[in-house]
Amino acid sequence: MTSAIQVEGLTKLYRRSAPGFKLRTLKSALLEGSLTKGLRTEETIRALSEVSFEVEKGKAFGVIGSNGSGKSTLLKTVAGMIKPTAGRVVVDGRVAALIELGAGFHPEISGRENIYINGAVLGLSRKEIDRRYDDIVEFSGLADFIEEPVKNYSSGMYVRLGFAVAIHTDPDVLLVDEVLAVGDEAFQHRCIRRIGEFLGLGKTLMMVSHTLDLIEEYADEALWLEGGSKRLLGDPRRVADAYRQGVAEDEGRLHREAMEERLQEGEAEPGEGVEGSARWGTREAEIEAVRMLDAGGQERYHLESGDPIAFEMDVRCRRPLTDFVFGVGVFTPRGTECWGTNTHLEGFTSESLEGATTVRLACPALRLAPGEYLLDVAVHARDGYPYDYRRRILSFTVTSPHGGVGVYFPVHRWEFDPSVRWKKRP
Repeated sequence: MTSAIQVEGLTKLYRRSAPGFKLRTLKSALLEGSLTKGLRTEETIRALSEVSFEVEKGKAFGVIGSNGSGKSTLLKTVAGMIKPTAGRVVVDGRVAALIELGAGFHPEISGRENIYINGAVLGLSRKEIDRRYDDIVEFSGLADFIEEPVKNYSSGMYVRLGFAVAIHTDPDVLLVDEVLAVGDEAFQHRCIRRIGEFLGLGKTLMMVSHTLDLIEEYADEALWLEGGSKRLLGDPRRVADAYRQGVAEDEGRLHREAMEERLQEGEAEPGEGVEGSARWGTREAEIEAVRMLDAGGQERYHLESGDPIAFEMDVRCRRPLTDFVFGVGVFTPRGTECWGTNTHLEGFTSESLEGATTVRLACPALRLAPGEYLLDVAVHARDGYPYDYRRRILSFTVTSPHGGVGVYFPVHRWEFDPSVRWKKRP
């Protein structure tokens, strides 16, 4: 297959402009051929570092990563809006880019006039814009506002007009940044349908999005950028799951570090949870720490549905207890109880508890549907009298290679009569 986009060893440096850093003059930039050449490492910001990949014609390519990872810089470089510091970018065919909200629009003139200006910038003649003008306005849904100056447009209207112009310039390569997330749901569906038609014509799409489901569904290949470097390139679902796991692990690490610092400064109590957490009880038995462990005993807060997991809590008693119950509950962020159990419900009769101990609830297969979840843990008496109740103590995410709705993924299979036939997946 022929490549539509080739990126080889792409590096992009920006000069720091904060006080105390060397200010480049136009003369020095012209003599050295760059605003960053000759600067020390600490005087530059490395937005991209030796990134390489290829996108085949007719394919959709997704780029994911946290804010500041270099996604938009990559897209702008592919679009030709900025030049690389090192490496090269080759794009085969006409490019249309929808990268920054309202980019290329003049706020003081009407939507109609901006269509002609934007179309001309993207390489269309006035006659070509005339022929496509009605289709652009219809797609944007802005017929009632097209003579208004765009400074009166909402952010969603900006996106609708910008995308409508870009998609009607008949590009060979379409570059789309996160701006699509600003449009309303109906317009997003319209854009997605048009993107499907675009790809069906053998055109190429490169998109940046924080909506991982969109990348998984529409991209043929995905790139995860981290700190300007290529972290992972490959199948969109595998890349998205790896990214989710990385985010969950980073959040867990940052939360632990922040809590350790607050504990040292006396600003927090042991076992304090995520945002919105709550705690109550007499502390006759105190939950000091909570962890989620995988089958290898490693902390893990990003799972695939059906993975084994253990909920582990460290408990310390201020005095010996003979009446005690350990409980665990899993909730959605909106408070829907997905699953919960405790030792009393499962037939354990308490006898004695004293000093420090560790309690573990092991699940051979946690079959939750994909989504975000929160964990509650508790130690209380059989009548519910609370010793220590920790609400929203941890958060974790679940993914699955298969779709579904709800919160529970039971083991299941489809069965069909011979009259029902299915095509094999490519």
